[in-house]
Amino acid sequence: MSLSDYPYEVRQTLALAGVFQAAVQVHSLATRGLLDQAPFAISIESILVTSPERTLDIYGGQLEHLQVGARQLKEFMQRDARAHPAVLRYAMSILVLQHKLMKQPQMLEAIGQRLENMKHQVQHFGSTDPQVIHNLSTLYQDTLSHLSFRIQVQGEPEVLKQNINADKVRALLLAGVRSAMLWRQSGGKRWRLLFGRKKILKDLQQLGF
Repeated sequence: MSLSDYPYEVRQTLALAGVFQAAVQVHSLATRGLLDQAPFAISIESILVTSPERTLDIYGGQLEHLQVGARQLKEFMQRDARAHPAVLRYAMSILVLQHKLMKQPQMLEAIGQRLENMKHQVQHFGSTDPQVIHNLSTLYQDTLSHLSFRIQVQGEPEVLKQNINADKVRALLLAGVRSAMLWRQSGGKRWRLLFGRKKILKDLQQLGF
């Protein structure tokens, strides 16, 4: 279904907020072992929204659900000193990974089919159930990890060697790719991140971020 509830450039900005929301959570988890459960659930649930009628349906129907990602995106667009370079690296890497995925239609179809098969499990157990997160992690390993470009996550070894944390990282990267799909479908191009800073900041302000 074609989304037309927001102008395409605004949809791009919302999708970028989704990408950055996944990226900042990857960084927080990998370095400190900490996650805020509310944005984590929103990111995970976005993966399972495959046929949205509205853009915000992907993110639980409310703009405030993207507050964490929008704040991070805004800091980078403003070149704020608080913006951590690792978050930007993860966000850009997610966009690259999604671009690679688009060149693999069979893999894309396989991912879609497995996500459809998981929806009943999510409805029964909840999006952040450890088994659901593990299945999303396995999906990432079986598909995206085999592409020519791989995202290197850096953090505390003691944190990352725990299986549940590794599963959460992969699930969050998959969520980031889902938002990157929306960004690309809305006409997103990487050069706009370099030359469209003022427009992105204007969009964020108009959306109330």
